[in-house]
Amino acid sequence: MALPENIDEDKLAKISLAILSVSMHGQDRVSRVWKALDWDIMNLLFEKGWISDPKSKAKSVVITAAGIRQAQETFAELFQKQ
Repeated sequence: MALPENIDEDKLAKISLAILSVSMHGQDRVSRVWKALDWDIMNLLFEKGWISDPKSKAKSVVITAAGIRQAQETFAELFQKQ
């Protein structure tokens, strides 16, 4: 399904990344997240530099340092109790 034209892609990307970060796992200072979202959203996150290229046979992608920071910030802002 293609993303609607009237959608705020920045908000969608931030919220999607925050939700993906719940499944973040890692080893040797490399954190990965499962490719569990629509391909258009995964490509959007890649274009923002928050994840590695999702076009691979792997079931997960590397979340970049910038992606981790953004995910933590958005998750805290939207989902943590005050």
